[in-house]
Amino acid sequence: MMKKIMDNKKTLVQDMLEGYVKAFPRRVRLLGNHILLRAKEKDLSKTAVIIGNGSGHEPAMIDLVGEGLFDANVCGKIFAAPSPMEMMDALKELSKNGHKEILILVSSHAGDILNAKMTLMLAKAEGIKADMVVLWDDISSAPKGMEQERRGTAGLFFAYKVVCSAAEDGMKMHDLIVLAEKTRDNTRTLSVAIKSGTHPETGLPTFELPEDEIEVGMGVHGEAGTGRMKLPTAKDLTEYMMEQILADKPFISGDKVGVLVNNAGSMTRMELMIIYRHVVRIMEEKGIEIVRNWVGTYVTTQEMAGFSIAVCKMDDEILKYYDYKVDSPLF
Repeated sequence: MMKKIMDNKKTLVQDMLEGYVKAFPRRVRLLGNHILLRAKEKDLSKTAVIIGNGSGHEPAMIDLVGEGLFDANVCGKIFAAPSPMEMMDALKELSKNGHKEILILVSSHAGDILNAKMTLMLAKAEGIKADMVVLWDDISSAPKGMEQERRGTAGLFFAYKVVCSAAEDGMKMHDLIVLAEKTRDNTRTLSVAIKSGTHPETGLPTFELPEDEIEVGMGVHGEAGTGRMKLPTAKDLTEYMMEQILADKPFISGDKVGVLVNNAGSMTRMELMIIYRHVVRIMEEKGIEIVRNWVGTYVTTQEMAGFSIAVCKMDDEILKYYDYKVDSPLF
């Protein structure tokens, strides 16, 4: 059993969100006990973009609600997608306030997809214009050619940033979906873990791992990856991961890319920068230009020790919205 500082396991997410809106009252407000909304709505003629996800991955996705980013985040229980009725609470609020169309960005996990589809059925019955796009990026969860079977992991941050900013700029639903799919299809991610995180409601680790081994390709909930190996050097591990990522699209000499190195929870900044140093070297050797980067903590699995590397091929449109001005607790 691992130690966690909390009050009541049953109200864990609610307690977090109440503290969160008190910390950032200028940026977010709380609807009920499970929905974060922008404190100041954008122009109601523009498409609202929302997400629903399990809690326990902070700063994802609560810190992505704000100007140029999500209009709402429907927060489910720990590692569990919010229900269709909870999603509908957000859609009704945005529709009531005057938004004419609402796009749901869905990370590719069975529960998230099922609940989003049911939400759209309920929205249609309520006369709310809504649609969804499913996003994936994890190369370890299904082979090349079966991308639709892949999971969503940290690389989805590229699609989140680009699509939400395009909506803020006035892009409409159909074109937002096309942009989301393009950004998704341009992104590849691979993750590794050296130590499990702990489920805060049970106090138990999400998986077991020998001290001298790493898990390759695990999911954001601690799902099993493609296999295990002895703990290598940062150089050898980064080269191993980059070889698979770059071959999967493939990324080629002359490409311009964005790179994300994500801390899964308890990696140190020192380790992340050593890893990123090797990423840059490998890209330079391949003739691939890194035009933008994120290196830090974005999607966690509580205190899991591990990281992911994501690469997104960037064209002028993606780069334009990647650079679009935002204001949220994270950015």
